Amino acid sequence: MSPTPDSASANLQPTFADLQRQLAEARAERDDAQRRLVERTAERDESEAQKAAMAEVLQVINSSPGDLAPVFDAMLENAIRLCEASHGNLYTFDGDALHTVAARGDARLVEWLRNLGGFRPTPDQPIGRLLAGEPFVHGADATEEKAYSSQPMFREFVDLGSIRSSLAVALRKDHNVLGVITLYRQEVRPFTDKQIALLQNFAAQAVIAMENARLITETREALEQADRDRRGLAGHQFLARRSGTGVWRDPRQRTAPLRGGIRHVMDVRRRVLPRGCAAARASRLRRSSDAGAVSPGARERP
Repeated sequence: MSPTPDSASANLQPTFADLQRQLAEARAERDDAQRRLVERTAERDESEAQKAAMAEVLQVINSSPGDLAPVFDAMLENAIRLCEASHGNLYTFDGDALHTVAARGDARLVEWLRNLGGFRPTPDQPIGRLLAGEPFVHGADATEEKAYSSQPMFREFVDLGSIRSSLAVALRKDHNVLGVITLYRQEVRPFTDKQIALLQNFAAQAVIAMENARLITETREALEQADRDRRGLAGHQFLARRSGTGVWRDPRQRTAPLRGGIRHVMDVRRRVLPRGCAAARASRLRRSSDAGAVSPGARERP
């Protein structure tokens, strides 16, 4: 008995439903694969950009030994770009006050920082918390900070740059704070964990650059001092050869005895010369008197 049209249609309906389900699952898998591809491509591009930025900073460090200004500028520019910030500042800390050494962003804010000079943040400010020991401070909205309502200088800084979200990382070596690097956004958009880690890497590079500059400066000063000592020794040896003694002593060790000897000689001359002059006059008188004492016959000779 051949199947009726109704029975054939009934048999096709489950098959069509299965095909629709399989098609939907395939589309979902395709979309998920595309999403993962986009994410991985973005991660790869982000990683390549970070590597390129780190390489650029290292190149600046190598090409500017002892000069920190171009290093700080390159570091701050890359950090602002990769972390999607609008402002960025880098400060050095001398143990008492912070000093702005690099600033990028709003021109008014950069000028304000330049005119500010050294400053001491209060403990309730984000940078003050870094100096107290926190490794980094991440703020979602600067206008919600306690310091915004209690510290006029901090409020002026925030309002001038229209600052909202912020991130600050300490430049630390052996538990000592050498400086601070900060990033700011003009909208409430917190930084991601990857961006926080990236800024910490920049901070670590800044510490390395500062230590390299310190070592280069100390080495240069030591070499210059050694060169000055060498030239001084050569000069004294030359004078010794000219004097014919062939012996050179440190003039600092010779000065006191030499001056004492001169004073002694002058004292002796002052004591001896008067007696010598008197004896010389007496001798001359004796010679003249002997010459004038002739015999009586000789005086009476016509």
